[in-house]
Amino acid sequence: MFANSVRVLSILLLGSFGLAMTPAEIARNFKKKLVSIDSLQSRFEHSYYPNSLATPLKEKGNFTFKKPDRMRWEYTDPEKKTYVYQAGTLLSYIPEDNQLIRSPIDKEQAESDILGFFSGKMEFEERYFIEESPFPSDDPAAWQIKLTPKEEGEQSYVLLEISRAGWLLQRAVLFDWAGNKHEFRFSRIKVNPRLPGDAFEIKVPPDCEIIDQSLPVKKLSGPGAAWSGR
Repeated sequence: MFANSVRVLSILLLGSFGLAMTPAEIARNFKKKLVSIDSLQSRFEHSYYPNSLATPLKEKGNFTFKKPDRMRWEYTDPEKKTYVYQAGTLLSYIPEDNQLIRSPIDKEQAESDILGFFSGKMEFEERYFIEESPFPSDDPAAWQIKLTPKEEGEQSYVLLEISRAGWLLQRAVLFDWAGNKHEFRFSRIKVNPRLPGDAFEIKVPPDCEIIDQSLPVKKLSGPGAAWSGR
């Protein structure tokens, strides 16, 4: 506890000597870091707080991102499921259901969410009102900002927690207009890792049912089938 108190005091002293940044400056530096990254891997924890329940729904797994528009969410606990987004298409695979669902996702919608933050394309000052908004954290040194959309959309506002040392996203908390909240925590972050060629494919069993919003339901055939979303 003493070491943590010293750390907090050091941060306050650094700020008092002119090293503090405005929320807009934090967003600009965060964007610079995102622009410099080509790919990223991390562990994640996803907590969903529906306004109808007192207890949040918590899941965790592995996250992979590669520019310009590829994301993979590999949920491992408590239920296994995989989501892959690429070039306007979302693949959703839940082994227990033995179904893979292929859904088109509007580009503007995709880039307004987590993909927009990691891609480095987000123009924070054009899209959001940016302000300081401290919230409880395990990292007292982290930068924390609040993003309120200038135009009405799915989110009422977003809280971001950014590591002070590496300018990497540690937490993103998204609030919608219905009062629901999604919180993502990222840890064990690897920047620009070497990714395998099939990093954004989903391998499914031969009898897996494929559901496509624009096509009739069909079955995969042949062993080792894999879908990449392209």
